[in-house]
Formats: sequence, C-alpha cells, structure tokens
Amino acid sequence: MSVQSFLLKHYANWKMKDVPQAQRDQMVTLVSKDPHLFKIIGEEIERRKKGGESEMKASMEVMKKYRTELAALMQK
Repeated sequence: MSVQSFLLKHYANWKMKDVPQAQRDQMVTLVSKDPHLFKIIGEEIERRKKGGESEMKASMEVMKKYRTELAALMQK
C-alpha cells in the first residue's frame, strides 16, 4: 500500500465515519483510480458553494456534469 493510499483511506474513515464501510471502500477505490478528477470535482463544488449554492445542490450539479467520467471509473 502506498503512502497516498494509506492517507486517503484514513481520511475517508475520518470524514465519512457515518457511511457504511463498504461504501467508504468503494469511494477510496474510485478516488485512487483518478485522483485528478476528484480534485477537479471538489474544486468546482467549493467554487459553487462560495457562489451561494447549497453544498447538496452544488454536489448534485457537479456530479451530473461528470457522470460520464464517474461511470467509466466504476466500470474499470
């Protein structure tokens, strides 16, 4: 296990402590496959939140925008 994977897994466990373990593992796997995509998604969500959108709305809109890329990651 690389240092990046180790840190990512521990961060996910801390940040998503109320999420079932299987879903946390799935998220860690997806982020590990393409960290750059998730960095872009996170930055865009933050930009929208600063613009006044709620976190939920911003997240949903950004995920819709990148759904093709996310679906491709899930197929790998």
